[in-house]
Amino acid sequence: MGSPILQMRGIKKSFPGVKALKGVDLDIYPGECHALLGENGAGKSTLIKILAGIHREDEGEITIYGEKKIIPNVHASKELGISVIHQELILVPYMTIAENIFLGQEIKKNRLYIDKQKMEEEAQLVLDRFELGLSSKQNVATLSVAQQQMVEIAKALSINAKIIIMDEPTAALTNRETKQLFDLVEKMKMKNVAIIFVSHRMDELYEITEKITVMRDGTYIGTCNTNETERKDLIAMMVGRTLNEFYQKRTHDLGEKILEIKGLNRTNVLEDINLTLHKGEILGLSGIVGAGRTELARAIFGIDSIDSGSILYNGNEVLIKKPEDAMNLNIGFVPEDRKRQGLFLQETLGFNISIQSLKKCFRFIQFSKTYENLIVNEGINSLSIKAFSSKQNINDLSGGNQQKAVIAKWLALNPKVLILDEPTRGIDVGAKSEIYKIISDLAASGVAIIMISSELPEVLNMSDRILVMYKGRITGELMSKDATQEKIMHLATGGINE
Repeated sequence: MGSPILQMRGIKKSFPGVKALKGVDLDIYPGECHALLGENGAGKSTLIKILAGIHREDEGEITIYGEKKIIPNVHASKELGISVIHQELILVPYMTIAENIFLGQEIKKNRLYIDKQKMEEEAQLVLDRFELGLSSKQNVATLSVAQQQMVEIAKALSINAKIIIMDEPTAALTNRETKQLFDLVEKMKMKNVAIIFVSHRMDELYEITEKITVMRDGTYIGTCNTNETERKDLIAMMVGRTLNEFYQKRTHDLGEKILEIKGLNRTNVLEDINLTLHKGEILGLSGIVGAGRTELARAIFGIDSIDSGSILYNGNEVLIKKPEDAMNLNIGFVPEDRKRQGLFLQETLGFNISIQSLKKCFRFIQFSKTYENLIVNEGINSLSIKAFSSKQNINDLSGGNQQKAVIAKWLALNPKVLILDEPTRGIDVGAKSEIYKIISDLAASGVAIIMISSELPEVLNMSDRILVMYKGRITGELMSKDATQEKIMHLATGGINE
């Protein structure tokens, strides 16, 4: 295997009120794809920022090619052959690939004029070297997300980067695009480029990495060979406990019917939807992308109108024409995209928890800040939201804690029905287990839950009953004890219950 290209020893870093890194070790070898794994808040981002020259370590030692190095800034990081491919791409869309690759380091002739032709030729050499199938003259705006990521990588390779850090690179990619990216990673490994790969998707780690380093709460837990380590062992390293009770679902008796939908239709979207929901029930809603699951949730909550059909609540027909109508019936809705639809990202944690409950904070004609604080503190404490204080900006919290804040916002209204659209999307495995416990506890307390999920193990292990949708229709109903992934997929692709 030879000597490591990068060694980090005893890396420590503190910020006001928090020790982000408490002594982290990391060894990276040439031609190796090495995963950095840990829950949100484990310290991965801080470690990456130290390598990128954004932060300076407080203590510890960094060695590159056997020489001790200090990385005071981003420029120094690049000079050492380190490049970070961020999850949020930072290309200039109206420029060509060549112009983006050489942005800030343009090739000039006569020291005055940019040599566009030379830049295009040099950029094309990099693109061709890794068989990317792109022209350096193409405008970046015309590229797919996967192709833009490849341009980011080509940009790194153009400055002869030897260590490339990829932060959640497949988050916005399709399966086909992910394969293209992985093909490029394999080519880079063959040319002795070292890759640090950050992802929550464990299937990807087993497909593309040779080693995995696990972090927890800013601490180095261990490094293991990917092909010698089972998923359950990685999970245990990440969360500090085994996950025999990962899907924390409590057994309890269901109550009476609370919600019933009869013959609901929305032209070209939903067709003849019929369903019932009982108090304390977790009703799983499954189906492939485009099946109509989110559209059904939006119709129930009054975001989208319906053409025909009826909704009964506690046995009485009701009209839900807007979200306020649903909220007045104690129906809550946690949307699929928490950042765009569930949170005010520039506001505090407290603001996001209390925003839906402001009416409850008025005492006669005066607003009670004390009562608002009670609502906020109850949400933080009951859901174990990790934050320095309620005044911390919501955007600074991990994905799992942001999701808890969205749920807390609705729990402050004491919902009787709660619709959860992809409740664990984009959060780490430890936070998922905590969300499952919250869902289970809510159901045990009598809240009726509709849970939309694309993760079949989640649907199978958390639902009392499962409805499967295909092209806007419900194609079948399965009791959890009878459901299997094969049965769900049969219904999700247009099959019918046999």
